[in-house]
Amino acid sequence: MNWNQAKGNWKQFKGKVKEQWGEITDDEIDIIAGRRDQLLGTIQKNYGITAEEAERQIKEFEKRD
Repeated sequence: MNWNQAKGNWKQFKGKVKEQWGEITDDEIDIIAGRRDQLLGTIQKNYGITAEEAERQIKEFEKRD
């Protein structure tokens, strides 16, 4: 996955993000708006995990697409 592409087509990608991390709210999805660092922080906060674990999850997510 290319994050520049994700940012440009965020409406298409946000469903995939919501599917992967269901605890992220629609408002948070709008705030993330394709920014990887925002996604990382939101995952970390919502799931109570370390930055390293959130990073690992994002990398796995990137490999899928």
